[in-house]
Amino acid sequence: MKRVLMAIENLGLGGMKRAATVVGNAMTAFADVQYYQLADVPSYYELEGRLVPAKHPVMPENGAAPLTRYAVQMADLGDVLITEKIDVLIVNAGILTSFIPYLKTRAPHVQMIAWMHNNIDTYFNQYYREMQPEFVAGVKAADAVVALTESDLAGFQTVTDRAIKIWNPVTMPIVGQADVTSHKIAFTGRIAIKHKGIDIMLAVAQYLPDDWQIVIAGDGTPTDVAEFKRLIHANHAENKVVYRGALHDEALAEHYRQASIFLATSRWEGLPLVLVEAMSFGLPIVSTDNTGAVEILEGGVYGELATKDATAIWHRLEPLLHSTEMRRVLASKSLARAKDFATGPIMAKWQQLIE
Repeated sequence: MKRVLMAIENLGLGGMKRAATVVGNAMTAFADVQYYQLADVPSYYELEGRLVPAKHPVMPENGAAPLTRYAVQMADLGDVLITEKIDVLIVNAGILTSFIPYLKTRAPHVQMIAWMHNNIDTYFNQYYREMQPEFVAGVKAADAVVALTESDLAGFQTVTDRAIKIWNPVTMPIVGQADVTSHKIAFTGRIAIKHKGIDIMLAVAQYLPDDWQIVIAGDGTPTDVAEFKRLIHANHAENKVVYRGALHDEALAEHYRQASIFLATSRWEGLPLVLVEAMSFGLPIVSTDNTGAVEILEGGVYGELATKDATAIWHRLEPLLHSTEMRRVLASKSLARAKDFATGPIMAKWQQLIE
């Protein structure tokens, strides 16, 4: 049984962390999985493998010269690969990917996989713009690069011939329990104003009839939450929005069950698990056309796609508010598509990759 180390910047709340722990936990069926984080924070998600503590923990930030800023942490990770007798290292996102050339000198026997959770344009032009040389060197040195969508696969294939596509699996049972007769629209995501399009979502809220509400599950930084509350007031949406904060497990399931539509307004995404979660409950999807949503909804076959504009989203959303039958049709499509993200076939691809 291979010894696998799942390395991530931190194990707090977030889509990347959720995907990494879902896959890591499922991987324990065929590998000896351990987790490692650069930070020292409690894991928001249940871990079915041991968490190896960082010797010099740090909460990393994107920026220039990561190999200098995090030289100590990079060396610590090299030590862990040796002392824990690791066979496979899976690094999540860019800072850890930039460590790969160095780690190859410390542990050349270890298979190193770079898992890319966001779209390539966001990585190159936003998150890692100031560390592009280090990021590209890491991608080129990786034994495999896992992308989430066809568009991102094509992008990474211009950098390395070892890029492959593996979807993230659905994180909840496919139960189809949503109440398509309710007048609640579910939104799940961090309160990250620009990334998650919170401003777009609240602009849509002002158009809602009085008997409809958007119910929001998610949390954010104090700065973003303060801006979120300001935007609610600016859009006169106090009676159109219900903010529940971060939800998980049964509370999150109930959030989906009580809704009849799922709204997603992100400006960019990798492969947003919240869409697949919502679809597993049979929720019709209305989403912005970021690359992750386009992949999941197959260009609009399995849900409604709109440009990143409140008016465009409203044109897709409004007909659903007035037709329970339209919601039922889209609910059936959601359930059908959710099955494509079942854990079994996706984990078979991971097993093939590491074995």
